[in-house]
Amino acid sequence: MIWCCRCRVSCHVRRHYRILPDDVKSLRAVVNPDVSKIRNIGIMAHIDAGKTTTTERMLYYSGYTRALGDVDDGDTVTDFMAQERERGITIQSAAVTFEWKAHRINLIDTPGHVDFTLEVERALRVLDGAVAVFDASAGVEAQTLTVWRQAEKHHVPCVCFLNKMDKPAASLRFSLESIKKKLKANPVLLQIPVGSGKDFSGVVDLLTNQKLIWKHKTMRDEEDGRTFEITPLDESEEPELLQEVGEARAALIEQVADLDDEFADLLLTDFGENFDEVPSIKLQEAVRRVTLARKGVPVLCGSSLRNKGVQPLLDAITAYLPAPHERHHDLVQWYKDDLCALAFKVLHDKQRGPLVFLRIYSGTLKPQSAVHNINRNSVERISRLMVPFADQNVEIPSMTAGNIALTVGLKQTVTGDTIVSSNGTGARRGEHASVVLSGVEVPEPVFFCTIEPPTMAKQADLENALNNLQREDPSLKVRVDPDSGQTILCGMGELHIEIIHDRIRREYGIETHLGPLQVAYRESILHEVSATETLDRTIGERRHVVAVELAVTPLHSSSCEFAFTEELGAKLSAEIKEAVENGVQSAYLQGPLLGYPLQGVSALIQSVHMEPGTSPAMVSACVSRCVHKALRLAGGQVLEPVMSLEVTVEEERLSSVLGDLAQRRGTVRDIQSRHDDKVLLATVPLAEMMGYSTILRTVTSGNATFTLELDTYEAMNPQDQNTLLKRVSGLL
Repeated sequence: MIWCCRCRVSCHVRRHYRILPDDVKSLRAVVNPDVSKIRNIGIMAHIDAGKTTTTERMLYYSGYTRALGDVDDGDTVTDFMAQERERGITIQSAAVTFEWKAHRINLIDTPGHVDFTLEVERALRVLDGAVAVFDASAGVEAQTLTVWRQAEKHHVPCVCFLNKMDKPAASLRFSLESIKKKLKANPVLLQIPVGSGKDFSGVVDLLTNQKLIWKHKTMRDEEDGRTFEITPLDESEEPELLQEVGEARAALIEQVADLDDEFADLLLTDFGENFDEVPSIKLQEAVRRVTLARKGVPVLCGSSLRNKGVQPLLDAITAYLPAPHERHHDLVQWYKDDLCALAFKVLHDKQRGPLVFLRIYSGTLKPQSAVHNINRNSVERISRLMVPFADQNVEIPSMTAGNIALTVGLKQTVTGDTIVSSNGTGARRGEHASVVLSGVEVPEPVFFCTIEPPTMAKQADLENALNNLQREDPSLKVRVDPDSGQTILCGMGELHIEIIHDRIRREYGIETHLGPLQVAYRESILHEVSATETLDRTIGERRHVVAVELAVTPLHSSSCEFAFTEELGAKLSAEIKEAVENGVQSAYLQGPLLGYPLQGVSALIQSVHMEPGTSPAMVSACVSRCVHKALRLAGGQVLEPVMSLEVTVEEERLSSVLGDLAQRRGTVRDIQSRHDDKVLLATVPLAEMMGYSTILRTVTSGNATFTLELDTYEAMNPQDQNTLLKRVSGLL
């Protein structure tokens, strides 16, 4: 998403960029390198672990920016939105492309805030590897765990970077233990830090036994970290460092041998008498195999803000993370050399219209070519094809498999759509018609509020803005209340909705009014119930008669299901089955108590009888009425979102936090120690967390941080449910 906004923001950034480095001889070689030299990676972490700062250093050391960007100064390449620069956080994932030692790196900097988890999800869906950045003083934090689970779901190999080693509380051992314990991962330590806290000056590479030192320069010279010394370890080093390195390297060799049979055979065959003599290149190859097999995760350390340790991290990305052809995408075998790409992100540009990010899995993409969108069953034309180099969009003549491209001209394509070649219509396209890449999982919103334009004359402009924002952000849902006619905005959290509101004002010039923020509850049922419904209606000269019988059953699940009896399923036509499904799904949108969406319900369709000439629309309407009747008879219950809360606070202020939490129906799960602080882990209903940041700041005098993440939906106790029912009835 960085690409469409460069011209708009460049006037505010006091820095200069070069589009391509001086030594680039061929643009074609840059934009279409050999697939083995491509790395599609993401930077993921908990909020404020240093993702964006690390990205800035990568761009600077690779030669694609002339100045070091800083989050606090608001002049970073990837955090280009006004809201990001004001808050100092990443809100949207941003893609940049650069070269490092003959490798092309397509990098996506992702948000760390839980409200923007979808940005991480859709980035990891199309990436081949990831760099997990940790605050070395905090180890694994709440959102670290979330993004790690997302990477595991997509089977993405990872490299860990222990950032902020210059902090007084930074601890290598603590961070490694938290990776083992909380992530259930197998950290493979490749570096030992030299110095600690403010004396952190570099690292020792355990593979090569070399020391990498970033020396402090004089006050006159800017300390940019571009140059550093590499020296082999010798006997003149401090005995403690030599002993630590020796033990760590021996542990590394033993660990890799346990994880990689080929390396173990090499050790026993050729280096049985002295394992320490194994060549560093053989050890590096073994670490790569372990990483690609996801048996272990390489761990490096440094301090991005102090410009130390980033170049070895870039080396690790090229050495250990996979090239596109090393990832096994099963469905791509159907397309072979034909075009197959996945749309994973959409942006709107006022001049160029929709900009669509595509990950190309097979074939070649060219501008001025027609493509077929399988999901929309439509043909569109790509007018322009671009690739980002730092802050510039470089227009290119073609893009091959393994790359990430930015396209102009795809007006119907949305996130999750599969794009294939439109050539060879008929049999050839039909062969691929059912082979679709899996899309992006979109979480359900947990907050909603009304949104109104300043005047009715602005209603159409507001609808256009919301349509564009929904296309950019699938986690934003917009609906119209059928009773009041009001527009309802549904989002992932307070910050998410606040950002959307601010974007509508800044980008579309509409001063909207938001209603009170409300929790998006769910509903379920208590009992299994059967119901029948008959619809007999005459429209014009045509009579529609349909009778439906079905049963609804509560499920211990977060989803809703429906099925036909085996006999009925074999008898109904595909058209009527689709009508029945539409009726069931529409009924699931409105529960029997308060009209919230349902979850944990299964409907079994037992019979559908129709008179000849009855339309599918009438079948759908009858099924919907029958499901609603069954839901009312089954007895409803309200489910409320319950959040996982993590609060880091000074020990002397812990009691104040616990006292406040007790008033919020919170349940304490654990209290852990982290250096001099306490980490409180609890679950608490989302409805009780409105404005929590302000209250926490008050009771701790600003000396606490917290994170919230959706844990589950739980049934409200009868007293709380009755209170909610009365409150909603009073509003009505």
